[in-house]
This record gives sequence, structure tokens and C-alpha cells, in this order.
Amino acid sequence: MRRLFLSTVTVIATACGSSGHPSSIDGHEFDRFPPVGPPAKAQLPAPPRTLQVERRYLVALFGDAQDVWQQEFRSARLRYDPAHVVVFAGVIKSRCGEHEEGAGPFYCPGDETVYLDTDFFIRFIHGSELDAAAQAYIVGHEVAHHVQRMAGIADRVGAAADAHPDEKNKLTTNTELQADCLAGVWARSAYPRSALTPTDLVKALEAADAIGDDFDARRRGEYFLDTSAWTHGSSRQRQLWLRTGFNSGRPTACNPFGYG
Repeated sequence: MRRLFLSTVTVIATACGSSGHPSSIDGHEFDRFPPVGPPAKAQLPAPPRTLQVERRYLVALFGDAQDVWQQEFRSARLRYDPAHVVVFAGVIKSRCGEHEEGAGPFYCPGDETVYLDTDFFIRFIHGSELDAAAQAYIVGHEVAHHVQRMAGIADRVGAAADAHPDEKNKLTTNTELQADCLAGVWARSAYPRSALTPTDLVKALEAADAIGDDFDARRRGEYFLDTSAWTHGSSRQRQLWLRTGFNSGRPTACNPFGYG
């Protein structure tokens, strides 16, 4: 079973904007953003301490990430239109199409909504890979795709992919890695206001490992991999960019487009 988020495929497919080469996505989109700080609503609810999914907790994480990013955009004197959230199980329809059962969490730019699939969370919790901090990472990652849209990055990526189809997978991968990093930036603010522990943060990194493009292949003992079809990045890359965002707390540090 592939352990991937579906959201950036949607972003690439529906984005529009000025044409250009992938090198025009230079990472300066966040130069005006300050380091993250706590939002007005300072305290997060206590995370579930059993192997379960709580809709209340997922929605609270989403709301906190929204507050942090709205504050960041306000500080940068940029417009931020809040995203919406839908928590669902089974089949769901969005403006990006109909999504099969088990589709997993995703962001649809067509209706600017983060869709959180409880079946996905439950399935991987039973695999002991998605505890509370890992759930937070995934929610932060999906909200980050809305941040990319509001910052104009999604449009630039879409235009670059249209102009250079051979670069599409690389662009998609870098978009996902940037979302991982931005999730870490938000987590930098959220962690001191939560009841999460350092052990919980390790679990979030384990989740980043489990959804890398190379995870299943490595479990089968395959180490000589064709990376040309990757769309989300290796486990190592995903962990690296999540840590980069968390350790820096600065959106401007989230620039995988400047590497490789």
C-alpha cells in the first residue's frame, strides 16, 4: 500500500499563472515572513493518548495552523483567505473530483479545503505509526498546501510544470517537501503550547519516514531505486525538511526548490 499524500498532484493539475522555468521558483516567496510566534489562541487541547482518532483534535490542529499562518501573512502584509476543513470517512466528493475510500488526506485548491480522512488515520494508527504528533504533522502538511496557494507558489509550480513537463515530478516532489517544512514551521509554534513530548516528536519523524516514496521498497530490501517517478520525496528528504522547518521556525528556510 502506498503511503503518500495526494494533495500536490491536485495542486499541479489545477494551478494556473504566469509561465516560467522551474528556476523561477526561487524560494524568495517567504522572505517577508517573520519567524513564527504563538497565535492569539495560545493553548492546544490535550492530544488523545490512546490509539484513536478524535475529530475534535484534528479540527483543533487545523484551526491552530490557520491562526498561525493568518498571523504570518498579516505580518508580511499579504492577504490570507482561510481554508476550510472537512473530516470524512469513505468516499468524498470535492471540486477536485470524487475520491475513493482510503484516498487519504488531501488539499483541494478548487474549493480551498483540507480533507482529512479518518479511515487513513485509523489504518496507520493501528500500525502504531500515527500518534498525536504524527497526526499534527499530516494536518500541518495539508494546511501548508493552502499556504503555498496563498503565497502564489502553487501557481508558479503549475505554470512551470506546464511549460516543462519533464520537470513535473521534480516540481511536485519539491512542493511536497516544502509543505513538510512549512508543517515543521507551524509545529515550532504549536509544540510549546501543546502537551506533546519529545517522544511524540520522534513519532512525527517516524511518520515522515513511513510516507517516503522509497519506504515500501526499502522494506522489501530494494535499495537501487528509480527515483524518476517519485512525487513526494524519499523518507530521508521528508524527515530532513520537517526538521528544517521545526528547528528554524522560519518560512524562508523552506526552499527545497534551491536544491538539486
